[in-house]
Amino acid sequence: MIWSTACKDWRERIVAGKSLVPCDPLFPEQAEMALSVFKQLRVFDIFGQPTLGEISRPWVFDLVKAIFGGYDAETGRQLIMEFLVHVSKKNTKSTISGALMLTALIINWRPGAEFLILAPTIEVAANSYTPARWMVKLDPDLDDLFHVQDHLKMITHRENGSILKVVAADGKTVTGKKASVVLIDELHAFGNNPHAEDMFREVRGGQTSRPEGFTIYLTTQSDKAPAGVFANKLSYARKVRDGLIDDPGFMPILYEFPESYLKDESYRLPENFYITNPNLGASVDVPFIEREWKTAVEAGEESTANFLAKHLNVEQGLVLKSERWAGADCWKENSQGVTLDEILEKSDVITIGGDGGGLDDLLGLCVLGRDAVDQELWRAYFWAWAHPVALQRRKELITTYQDLKAAGDLVIVAQIGQDINDFCGIIEHCEDSGLLERIGVDPSGIADPVNQLKLLGYEDDRIIGISQGWRLNSAILDTERKLAAGKLHHGGQKLMNWCIGNARQEIKGSNRYITKQASGTGKIDPVIALFNAVALMVLNPEPRNPVSVYETRGVRRI
Repeated sequence: MIWSTACKDWRERIVAGKSLVPCDPLFPEQAEMALSVFKQLRVFDIFGQPTLGEISRPWVFDLVKAIFGGYDAETGRQLIMEFLVHVSKKNTKSTISGALMLTALIINWRPGAEFLILAPTIEVAANSYTPARWMVKLDPDLDDLFHVQDHLKMITHRENGSILKVVAADGKTVTGKKASVVLIDELHAFGNNPHAEDMFREVRGGQTSRPEGFTIYLTTQSDKAPAGVFANKLSYARKVRDGLIDDPGFMPILYEFPESYLKDESYRLPENFYITNPNLGASVDVPFIEREWKTAVEAGEESTANFLAKHLNVEQGLVLKSERWAGADCWKENSQGVTLDEILEKSDVITIGGDGGGLDDLLGLCVLGRDAVDQELWRAYFWAWAHPVALQRRKELITTYQDLKAAGDLVIVAQIGQDINDFCGIIEHCEDSGLLERIGVDPSGIADPVNQLKLLGYEDDRIIGISQGWRLNSAILDTERKLAAGKLHHGGQKLMNWCIGNARQEIKGSNRYITKQASGTGKIDPVIALFNAVALMVLNPEPRNPVSVYETRGVRRI
């Protein structure tokens, strides 16, 4: 049997309100059998306590059929083993999670099987458990068949001993679990948990000996930039959906805006709210959500960002912040996979910018090269270093730092001085190329990099203090113009996507200020390093060795 879980036409489908399930059920009989059970379950918190079959939208039925229709009854094997459902808040996620797991418990054939809902907190665990326990209590047959234990948040099948249990995330509570089916609720909330990956591996371990098992991830968007397991799983899901990764055992169902809606900000129009809210007009009340939007906008950026993340599934990042740096709008468009080797190969001049370096900060470095042929084209590459102290003081950034480390963009130093040695080592490498002109640093920053460079023989006139605050305004504007013209190529590094997204600008008079204070807890040191390098490059420096540089490239400077 051959099938694909890619959904390459998802943009057209989601705007048209069509199903995002990419393929028909692999085993229609299994799908219909499970759906008939699902439809009979009752919802306790709606007037009249209707069945799910009476009130659910078609997208929910498609989801049920996709999940349970992936089971091959002849071999006892589930062919689609993972599902990621990414949908906005209030689209009946808690009700769906309880109903899906209760359906799995009802149709299960394995004695003593375990079905586990893993929630990030006790409160979320209660949200998932409550609908399931009421579905049992509201059906006399199910009430006879199952034993409900509220104090344990557990539902037990009286005949075969199988259990459905809801637990809050804790290494101790998941150790030794042998669950056949796992539902991980609010995946985004696990993003800042550095132990989440190990926890997920533990709870899914039982599926190695239970081939009928599967895992469902349910989540809204995070109100911060995605991090950790959430960022990794969401990125993987998008690649499967877009056909970049062929994994028929993983099915992504992602209710998010097409890129064009983000670019022109039409996601902010109430008439487009339906795109990420398939239950709009049902569990999502239209007047309520429109009023909430107006209230959020009036309350300011933080409230607006939270609304966009939770109610519209808009990822926090380059497109969101009303006070974002203007250059952020063009940042992704200039991503060209630039490397340091390419800069050294194609440039006639290099300037370097550095910033930060305190124990609670990043130390950022930018190498900026001017193309030897097209003098208007610049290329940039970045590095950053962090001390373990920064991780201890900024626990909310631990998983972000770990992600950046895994991407190769951030070094978490083992001891004081490693960052300075690495920093100066890159500068020395650029110096050896004969292309490095000068190095720009914040004159009020830490002195260690400057002192080390002087020990290496760099004269004072090659280490330039770049005034910050309003005096950096010109470099900021020049950087914006280069990006807007498509003439500042970079490597598309994860580090910079995050840092650029953190950069907020304040406008006072005719000047733009981009400061660490304005940017809150998000780090921007490599961004300031870029501005410092630009401040030197706009001075149009002459190549230090113009003859050899241009002769090797077969070009002549005009």
